Amino acid sequence: MSNRDLVVIGGSAGAVEPLKTILANLPADLPATVIIVLHVPAASTGIHTTVAAHAGPLPVETASDGAALAHGKVYIAPPNHHLLISDSHLMLGDGPRENMVRPSIDPLFRSAAAVFGPRTIGVILSGMLNDGASGLQAVKRCGGIALVQAPHEARATDMPLAALEATSVDMSAEAALLAQAIRRHVAENAPPPAHVPDDIMLEIEIAAGQQSGSRTTGQIAKPVALTCPDCGGTLSEVNGRPPLRYRCQVGHAYTSKTLLHEQEAQVDEAMRIALRIIEERAELVARMGRDATELGRASTADMYARRAAEYRSQAEAIRKAVLHSLRSRSELQVDDELPTLEVLGPD
Repeated sequence: MSNRDLVVIGGSAGAVEPLKTILANLPADLPATVIIVLHVPAASTGIHTTVAAHAGPLPVETASDGAALAHGKVYIAPPNHHLLISDSHLMLGDGPRENMVRPSIDPLFRSAAAVFGPRTIGVILSGMLNDGASGLQAVKRCGGIALVQAPHEARATDMPLAALEATSVDMSAEAALLAQAIRRHVAENAPPPAHVPDDIMLEIEIAAGQQSGSRTTGQIAKPVALTCPDCGGTLSEVNGRPPLRYRCQVGHAYTSKTLLHEQEAQVDEAMRIALRIIEERAELVARMGRDATELGRASTADMYARRAAEYRSQAEAIRKAVLHSLRSRSELQVDDELPTLEVLGPD
């Protein structure tokens, strides 16, 4: 029997501090591999240095394609690639972005669950929106352990709350207690592997860069009347389990919260462009009206004046709509009620 020897950690905004706490409290002889995905821009170069400086006794390296997994070592996902596990090696995937990011947490967690099954310990830290919730659920479906940073400690509560809503976790606690839990679970014997569901395997293949399309997407999702914010293609609603998710035929994937966030950005941009164009038209016809007045064309000047007033009225309506949209978004961003879950400490 093997111990639980793979720890996968995902985080975004506010995740660096709890990550430092966790890594600093893990021993140099940890009989497990630690793999980390943090949301970083495609051109980011500093995340390795930041994590390595606070990783305690564990050596840290940026993951490379084909690297063999080693116990007592920390691997960090590089920018602009999904980080996956294939057998006992790392694989960098060029598949479409998931939740508008690459690397995304969900693909790593799914591949860890598929390869290591019950030997996997998944950890979700602070972050906005809800990347990682589906992946942590995959870890639990394959028999692994699910740990979540306590929302009251997280600087950004969205990701911890989403993870708690999506699956029954083994512990939700402060970062220092999560480190203790990792050490405890790593020392345990893992139960026998469970069957890996087909939908998990298919989404891993998409993240790895294998060709996607309507036939592939149709195996796990049904088309809906929504379009992909990234490519404009038709979205399909992924079957079954929370969180509510969508994929397009290209393979771009979104949770409903991420999709709503992207749609709001597009609506704001469209309304601001419309406001600018209508205001410019109002100014232009007003200028044409003044020119008609100077030429003694009273009826033409009056027509342009009416048009200018009409355009200004339209612009004011759009301006009010923009302000209403901002107020509505603020109401939607009020923190969801925390699910009923005891915040646990060590056994």
